[in-house]
Amino acid sequence: MGAEWRRRVLVVEDQGALRMLVCDLLERHGFQTAAASDAAEATRLFTEFDPDALLTDIDLGSRPSGADLAAMLVELAPHIAVVFLSSYPRAAAGATAMGIEHAVFVAKQDLDSPETLLSALERALSTHPTPAPPEEDSVDALGALTRHQLEILAMIARGWSNERIAVETGGTVRAVERSISRLFARLEVTRDPTVNARVAAAGLYLAAFGPAR
Repeated sequence: MGAEWRRRVLVVEDQGALRMLVCDLLERHGFQTAAASDAAEATRLFTEFDPDALLTDIDLGSRPSGADLAAMLVELAPHIAVVFLSSYPRAAAGATAMGIEHAVFVAKQDLDSPETLLSALERALSTHPTPAPPEEDSVDALGALTRHQLEILAMIARGWSNERIAVETGGTVRAVERSISRLFARLEVTRDPTVNARVAAAGLYLAAFGPAR
């Protein structure tokens, strides 16, 4: 059976019971989650988990705050969608939620149904469109990739350099190199030293999606 196509959400909440409830809700609605109780733990998880979205409280009981965490992760990965779930009043978050462009704010006191949170997450993700999943015969190869990794793989398939990918994604060349390294590891194209990993990865993308535009 092929790998299941699921978007990844990094959940950061210092209240353990709420953290578990949120993760359970998201998992039941088709998301993959990783959970952290503070910004330091979230930062450690970020590199390995490579999330599509960050769902975080603002007040995490210690510094850095959820807003600080979001600003740092958006700087590292401009593709990431952000949802703030907080006891702060909506006005305190400002017209642009905590200064994060396209971030969505949900007050905990307004969380009257699961749909409220799911809708907020979908709104945040909608600002970063997700490519369609690959054809069934390529799911085993590409199904474990995140949306961001697929975007980078499409650029590799176009023949773009790391420098151009960095410009297009708004990141640094070093960040692109790290993303590509993780991408290649997930595709298992680095096991054979006689094979050009970049060409092999591009070939997998083209087989699934056709020529990259």
